[in-house]
Amino acid sequence: MAHFEIYVADVPAAQTFYGALFDWRFSPMAGGEAASYQLAEGPGLGDALTVGMMQRPDETPPAGSPIRGGTMTFEVPDCDERYAWALANGGAEALPPADYPGIGRCAYVEDGQGNVVGMITPVEGD
Repeated sequence: MAHFEIYVADVPAAQTFYGALFDWRFSPMAGGEAASYQLAEGPGLGDALTVGMMQRPDETPPAGSPIRGGTMTFEVPDCDERYAWALANGGAEALPPADYPGIGRCAYVEDGQGNVVGMITPVEGD
């Protein structure tokens, strides 16, 4: 995957959520002003993977509804800590942290913008 986009109803709120969850910084993309298009920078992002965030062009799906598109999963140092942070800062439970043998500890949260995002702390060494 080279690039993905996150569609949100409230760009500043989503910047705050994702910025604090994954330590990302956002900047406006030239030419994307009509959609409030933002590019993210930070850990895990760079030439091989870029992230864009933009104003959602339709209604935000209600919380708790089925997956509404692709699910992005990001590596984090402590899945439980990041999951707790997300729930305390506007996120909602989608799938609580669980261990997957040979893979790691994984969880999913709703971001308050109609999206589901995953986190994984991989198992160490093999």
